[in-house]
Amino acid sequence: MDPLRRLTPAQTFALARQLRLHPAPAERHAWRLLRGRRMLGLKFRRQHVLHGFIVDFYCISERLVVELEGDVHDASDRRAYDDARAAFLEAAGYRVIRIRNRNVTRAHVERLLRERLGGQPFVPPLPKGEGVRG
Repeated sequence: MDPLRRLTPAQTFALARQLRLHPAPAERHAWRLLRGRRMLGLKFRRQHVLHGFIVDFYCISERLVVELEGDVHDASDRRAYDDARAAFLEAAGYRVIRIRNRNVTRAHVERLLRERLGGQPFVPPLPKGEGVRG
């Protein structure tokens, strides 16, 4: 079994559901910033399963993963695991952004998203029934 993924798929999905029900304070704050296309018009999912890994936030349209890291990620074995997991996801075609919990602010997250996405301008979609932007 791959040392990066020790859980069965059923266990992974159950764990993701539990993580959505009981988020850490930094994840709760980040979700307030990201949900409902509030950040650059991007739609995010939280605690999403990708290739057997549970990622904190995932934007399908941009194949973008946002991972929050607290003090537990400072241990050398955990840092090695996080690096290997990020490398695996990047090799699979995803873009990974890792943010320290203390840096979860609107300005910082938006800046990192713009940098990682190449600075391309985003036009948020119009509300339903508002017509087409031209």
